[in-house]
Amino acid sequence: MNHEQRTPFHAIEYACTADIVPPQELNIQVVIRIQSLVILFLQSITAERPSIMGLSMICRSKENSHGTRSFFGEDEPLFLSHLTYSRPFSNKKFTKAFVRVWMVLRISYKLLEEGKHATQRELFYRLLSEAPNYFRCQKQVNDAIQDVVAVVKCSRYSLGILASSRGSVTGRLLIQEPDGAVLDCTNTGSAGQVITGDLNCIQNWRFQSDARYILVVEKDAIFQRLQEDKFFYSVPCIIITAKGYPDLASRIFLHQLRCTFPMFPIVALVDWNPAGLAILCTYKFGSVRMGLETSTYVCDVKWLGLRSRDIQLVSKESFIPLTAKDRQLATSLLSSKMLQNKKAYQEELTHMLEFGGRIEIEALYAHGYSFLGKYIAQKIVERDYI
Repeated sequence: MNHEQRTPFHAIEYACTADIVPPQELNIQVVIRIQSLVILFLQSITAERPSIMGLSMICRSKENSHGTRSFFGEDEPLFLSHLTYSRPFSNKKFTKAFVRVWMVLRISYKLLEEGKHATQRELFYRLLSEAPNYFRCQKQVNDAIQDVVAVVKCSRYSLGILASSRGSVTGRLLIQEPDGAVLDCTNTGSAGQVITGDLNCIQNWRFQSDARYILVVEKDAIFQRLQEDKFFYSVPCIIITAKGYPDLASRIFLHQLRCTFPMFPIVALVDWNPAGLAILCTYKFGSVRMGLETSTYVCDVKWLGLRSRDIQLVSKESFIPLTAKDRQLATSLLSSKMLQNKKAYQEELTHMLEFGGRIEIEALYAHGYSFLGKYIAQKIVERDYI
């Protein structure tokens, strides 16, 4: 890796982020960036000594990630610097990944020319039919999209690609769409209001709310229980779930809520295990893997539960032994840059490893289905979150 090397589209700031190109400029800026790459590639293969140009891209690794605390002591998101590396075609390890990037660039260029968008899933099926030897699973498409973002340095939405969304919202929130239609999130049914994957649509939504809190829930089943119990009437809140690790659309939606209602505390309810904390940290700090796109959309999410002090509420029969994967994730989190200044989080992880078990939110149902709402309400009222 070369600390001095820069992509053709680097910014001046130390923190490197993917540009979000306004819709009215998409067919100019992004198309020019793709055309510039094609020209550089053609020049390399038609030179006096022809060669296949390597793809210079922002390095998405732990070594290139940074996390700090602000002057006021607040947690700052993980971000990537401008450190780049070149992915060579000649290296057999990268040959297929090299080709995948160009194939996604080709489709993206076509989408922008036609003024259309496609979801990541739609891209997968198109690429599967066109190049089955290069694309055999959704992950290969997702990885190629992130590589394209790292090369061209603009967001996937700016490339004509819609983020797949698993998120839902319910509670005391009115969403006004650009056409004037209003969605009342108190009347959504147990599944809640689906959060669209159209990032431009999310950013054009207008919100109204008389809530006082935003509750982020790890699991869809817990989300549905709270919606069915109309928890948001007893505790005025907006409830969001991404059904596990948060997708980009859900993170942007939460960020939009934070910008609209900056005084609303955001608290998270996750399982007491390393994966639960990792999910919370993704909302709070972002992720290295998507560091170019998500550092802008982090929110100051507090850890409501489950935590070690809640062990006493759960029967021993509900304890689940930590797996080798759990322990590996806990060790990784303990050594991560984002938690170096989070002593309380480190203590929770250490307790998990010493305890040797994990606890799921559903274990609280041993006290009856209504206990979950009482547990959350008490925690919120007492400000028992970290």
